[in-house]
Amino acid sequence: MEVKNKYVAIKANINGAPEESDFEIKVENLSRIVEPESKEVVIKNLLVSIDPYQINRMKSQSSSQTSISYATAITPGEVIDTYGVGRVLVSHRPDFKKGDLVAGLLTWGEYTIVKEGSLLSKLDPNLAFPLSYHVGVLGFSGLAAYSGFFEVCKPKPGEKVFVSAASGSIGHLVGQYAKLLGCYVVGSAGSQEKVNFLKETVGFDDAFNYKQETDLKSALKRCFPQGIDVYFDNVGGKMLEAAVANMNSFGRVAICGVISEYTNASTRAAPDMKDIVYKRIRIQGFLAADFMPVYADFLSKTVEYLQDGKLKTIEDISQGVESIPSAFIGLFNGDNIGKKIVKVADE
Repeated sequence: MEVKNKYVAIKANINGAPEESDFEIKVENLSRIVEPESKEVVIKNLLVSIDPYQINRMKSQSSSQTSISYATAITPGEVIDTYGVGRVLVSHRPDFKKGDLVAGLLTWGEYTIVKEGSLLSKLDPNLAFPLSYHVGVLGFSGLAAYSGFFEVCKPKPGEKVFVSAASGSIGHLVGQYAKLLGCYVVGSAGSQEKVNFLKETVGFDDAFNYKQETDLKSALKRCFPQGIDVYFDNVGGKMLEAAVANMNSFGRVAICGVISEYTNASTRAAPDMKDIVYKRIRIQGFLAADFMPVYADFLSKTVEYLQDGKLKTIEDISQGVESIPSAFIGLFNGDNIGKKIVKVADE
């Protein structure tokens, strides 16, 4: 038995900012027949994650493509893998049966054939949260926020924390984790609506619109007259330079992403190295996948915070496979607040 699988592909490598014309919707015949001895699982995709790091996989060349398996290059015309939630249609494996809700490495399409060894796990039916939470706050976005802040930055109560791209899928969670620890938190964002969201909805102590600032170093000096202890960086570029200039001695910087540098080769951070040396600042890049050993701890605490109403998560959900290209492009235009997700099918 076959089904028509509609999926998103790139027409050619993308070396600048993505545009609608870079993508195409393709249809393939996908077999639902799995041999009894096969370890493959056929999944009907329900919700898929939209993340800016994918642009580096779409380039003709990027150093990131050889760093880790999930960052490998995307071949034009082929399916694009991503984290998501789906329902099992066919499985002969003892750990998955038809109808199971699962999370793992799916695709920007309607169906996925998951091979043995690929990331896939059953969802806990006792967690009474929307399925979308498993794509965002309980998925890799949440793990990146939690591990980057607690494991990389090693924060202490009372420290002063700065978060860039603070209204995004990871930033808005980092700020809340910091507040729950007892830190002073300031975020930067690209509109007054986002600034209001940070201060009024998720409880940041302060926030500013970087697009209205002529001097980022002065803006951070205004927000942190006593300096920054922890910087959670999602953007790179000039913001990293400004943050380093305002860091306190023994400050810590977690580099989660550098979205300002993904689509513009001329935008590169050049922090003052004397500051890094004499202030003894530690700067560390990281990937959420590095911290799978703390996933159980992350999940336990995050679930508790959500159930107690201490943590809020915001999602921006589009409908249908056809909306994936515009959803992705919107990330680089600052269109979203919170986690960007595409709902491929109903539960």
